[in-house]
Amino acid sequence: MANDIVALRDRVLTTMLPHVPVSGWKWAVIESAARECALQDGAENSLFPNGMVDVVAHFSDLTDRQMFSSLETIPHSSLRSKDKVRAAVLARYECLEPHRESFRQALAFWAMPAHVIQGQRILWRTSDRIWTWAGDQATDYSRQTKRGMLTSILIGTSMVWITDESSNIMVTQAFLDRRLENAMEIGKTIGTMKTVIPNLFRQSRSHK
Repeated sequence: MANDIVALRDRVLTTMLPHVPVSGWKWAVIESAARECALQDGAENSLFPNGMVDVVAHFSDLTDRQMFSSLETIPHSSLRSKDKVRAAVLARYECLEPHRESFRQALAFWAMPAHVIQGQRILWRTSDRIWTWAGDQATDYSRQTKRGMLTSILIGTSMVWITDESSNIMVTQAFLDRRLENAMEIGKTIGTMKTVIPNLFRQSRSHK
């Protein structure tokens, strides 16, 4: 049943997407898409009970699923974690390429004061999914740190990507590589602190 609902949401959203660049993320466009899909009157209200927040959130969810589907052929086990994260982020932009303007408008939607918190949750969900796919099994605060840093990276890189007209989005790739390298350095520092700080406390106690 749940899969059927997701499939219906996918159909309506996919039907809607070509109209978003001109008409925007508007409920009237969803209503029109539902009719075009020959759904019964009012079906869109059941599929997206929280209105456009659910619609734009589903756009992100669909993109995540498409991203992971496109990654099935890469040599996952032979890649470092950083390279897996990089591959996932770039695969996501590749999936979004036909809908770049719709994505730009989605970013604007989540930037609205009424939607900011939910937008952060949606972006965090994507970060969590990417790190989980990359093999991260951390349960301590480093789990939150990794996802928080990737969320920040996704925001910055997305702002670069939506205006990137370079060949093979080389500008975006270069920006992403710099941000990932910086994040890895921060991660190493945090890892060192996790070892050093407890040792300092132990040493201070031993000198009392």
